[in-house]
Amino acid sequence: MITPPPEDTADRPRAVLEWADDGAPRSSRFGDVYFSREDGLAETRAVFLEGCGLPDAWAGCDRFVVGELGLGTGLNQLALLDLWRRKRPNGGRLHLFSIEAYPMTAAEAARALAAWPDLADLTRLFLDAWPEAWTPGFHRIDLRGLDATLDVAVGDAAWALDVWDGRADAWFLDGFSPALNPEMWSDAVLDGVAARSAPGARLATFTVAGAVRRGLADRGFVVEKKPGYGRKRERLEARLIGADRSAPEPRPCVAVIGAGIAGASTARALVDLGLTPVVIEMQGPGAGASGFPAGLVTPRLDVGDTQLAGLFAQALAAAKAVYGRIPGAILSEGVVQLEQTARDAVRFDRLAEQPIWAPGHMLRLDAAQASERLGETVDVGGLAMTDAFVVAPPTALAGLLEGIELRRARVANLIGTEAGRWRLIDEDGLEVAEADAVIQATGWGLAELAPELPLRPVRGQADWVQTDDVTVAPLRAAAWGGYLAAFPDGLLFGATHDRDDTSAEIRPEDSLRNRATLAARLPRLAGSLHDHASTGRAAIRATTPDRLPVCGALPGRDGLYVLRGLGSRGHALAPLLGQQLAATIAGAPPPLPRPVARRLRPDRF
Repeated sequence: MITPPPEDTADRPRAVLEWADDGAPRSSRFGDVYFSREDGLAETRAVFLEGCGLPDAWAGCDRFVVGELGLGTGLNQLALLDLWRRKRPNGGRLHLFSIEAYPMTAAEAARALAAWPDLADLTRLFLDAWPEAWTPGFHRIDLRGLDATLDVAVGDAAWALDVWDGRADAWFLDGFSPALNPEMWSDAVLDGVAARSAPGARLATFTVAGAVRRGLADRGFVVEKKPGYGRKRERLEARLIGADRSAPEPRPCVAVIGAGIAGASTARALVDLGLTPVVIEMQGPGAGASGFPAGLVTPRLDVGDTQLAGLFAQALAAAKAVYGRIPGAILSEGVVQLEQTARDAVRFDRLAEQPIWAPGHMLRLDAAQASERLGETVDVGGLAMTDAFVVAPPTALAGLLEGIELRRARVANLIGTEAGRWRLIDEDGLEVAEADAVIQATGWGLAELAPELPLRPVRGQADWVQTDDVTVAPLRAAAWGGYLAAFPDGLLFGATHDRDDTSAEIRPEDSLRNRATLAARLPRLAGSLHDHASTGRAAIRATTPDRLPVCGALPGRDGLYVLRGLGSRGHALAPLLGQQLAATIAGAPPPLPRPVARRLRPDRF
C-alpha cells in the first residue's frame, strides 16, 4: 500500500472534479478533461493501445510491463485489461504501473466508467480492488483473475519514477496537457521515463508539444507524429533506440527452505509469477514461530521514520489482501494498542495523524473509549487500529502452500555447481534438491547456512486457553507489551521475550509470567480465566541489530536469497516481502520502492 513520497508531497489532496451533462469528468484543478467526450474508450484504444503496438508488442512474452503517467479514471488501464484478457499470450503476466498525484475515489471512478456498460464486468473487478482511500505512496492491486498486477504510486511523478524499480515495455503518457500541467512533463519526469524503460520500449501520448518531442528525442527515443483521434489532429508515438527485448529466459527452478509464514508466502508469490517452487521443511508447516493458533497482524508504529512507517502500512495492506483470499484465515479485524509509557500519549497523537493511514483507520482513544472497547476499565488511552487483524496461522499456511510441492528434509549444506546452480544437501550427505535459486526462510533455524547475517535468537512462549464462552472475552485482540488474540474456541495471550535463549521447551514459570502480564492490564479477564487450564508453546524468533528484516540476495553468493529476521512481525511482513523476493528472482517489477528495499538488503551489515 504505502511508502511515502518526500514530506512536501506527503499530504496531497484528492481529485477535484466537475461533471459535464454527458457524465464526463473534468479536473477543476487543471481545467482539463479526463477523456474525449466523443468516445473516450475509442480514443484510449487508438492513442495508447495502438500507439504502443498492442497486442503485437507482447506476442511471445511471458511478462509485459506497462507504465502510465496519470491514472485518472482508470480508463486506460481498463481498456488495456480488456485487450489483455482477449489477446494475452499463453502463460503471460501483465504488470501495470501508474502514477497519480490527485486520485479519484472509487465512486467517482465508477461514475466516469459507467459510460461503457459493455465493460461492466471488468469495471466491477477493477473497482472492487480500488482502495477505500488512496494515501501517499505505493499501492498494489492484484487482479488475479487476469494474471495482472497494478501498482499505483500516489504522489509526484518525478519522485515515483525515481523510486520505482521496474522497467516498462510500454508507456502511456496521459497527464493533463503540458500547458496546464507542466510538472508532469518536466525534464525530471522524462529522465525517469527513459531510465525506467526496457530495451526497445514503446511510448504513446496525445500531445505533440515541441518540448515533449525534443525531450523524448534527447533521451534516445525515435519520435513520430501520427494522425490524431477525434478533434485532435495529431498524436505521438515513440520507440527507445536499441535492441528489442530479448526472448524470455527459461524460468528458474527455485527451492525455498522453510515452511513457516515467510517461506509459504514467498512460495505462493513465486507461483503467482508463474514459477514452480519446491519447499523444503524438516518438520512441517508452522513447526517454528508460525505455529500458534492465532497471531496478531499489526504494524510497527514509527513516528520519526516515514519510510519505515510506510513499509509497515504497505505490509499490512498486502497481508490483508493475501490472507483475505484464504477462507477462514482472517479471524477478526481491529486491534487495540494501549499506551505503555507516559510519552506514548503524544506519540500516539502523532501516529493517528500520519497521512499514510486512511481517515478513520488509526483512531485515537482516551481511557474511557479504550475501556469500552476492552470490556473492562483501564486507566490509559490507546489506538484503535482498524486495519490490523488476527490471523489463523494453520489456515493461512495451508492456503498458501496448497498445490506446492513440500519435501521433508533438513538442509545441512549448500554446494554450488559449475553450471551456476545450487545443490541442497541433507545431514546424511544426500542431495535433497538442485535449483537455480535458493531462498532461506528459516527464521532462527539453520543459522549456519548464512553465518554472515547478524541474527539473534529471541525465545517467546505464549499460552492459550480453550473456551467457547464469548462473554469471557468480548475483545478479540489487544496489545500493550503483552497481547491477546481470540480464535474460534480459545484465547491466546503472552508472550515472553528472552534474548539469546534457544530452548523451545515449555516452561511452567513462563506460563505464570504470561498470566501475570495479562492480569496487570486486564485483571477482570485474567480472573475469568483462572480456572481454565492453559496450553503453552515456545518458539525462537530471529531479530537483527536494527530490528528490520533481511530480504534480498546474499552478497557474493549468486542465486542465494534470504527472508529472515522478521522478529515478532512475521505475519504482517511476510506476504509483502515474499512478493518482493519473488519479483527479484522472476525479473518482475517489485512492490517496494527502491530506497525501502535497500534498507532491508543483507549487505547492509
